[in-house]
Amino acid sequence: MYIAMNRFRVAPGFEQAFEDMWKNRERHLSTVPGYVEFHMLKGPKKEDHTLYASHTIWENEEMFTAWTKSEQFRAAHSRAGENRKLVEYLGPPQFEGFEVIISENRDGQSTL
Repeated sequence: MYIAMNRFRVAPGFEQAFEDMWKNRERHLSTVPGYVEFHMLKGPKKEDHTLYASHTIWENEEMFTAWTKSEQFRAAHSRAGENRKLVEYLGPPQFEGFEVIISENRDGQSTL
């Protein structure tokens, strides 16, 4: 399993526009091989920004990498420039990728 995350620092006053942009986006991931699920997380609010993180789960890193080279990826990111006009960010998104080495369910059972 592989988890891909992007962290966004959104300037004060732009939180609702950022959330609406994500809620109303075109969805392409469900058609991509290896995609498992997506989450948008809202983190702590600081004086100069609110932290958000997009979090996708993939069957493995290779399938995530294939997605980043796909037509669906280009379609999903085609409006990124337009969206930057609606929301003020403190710097570009910060990508972090993680290979899952331990996964347990609520019963304590390993899910790998």
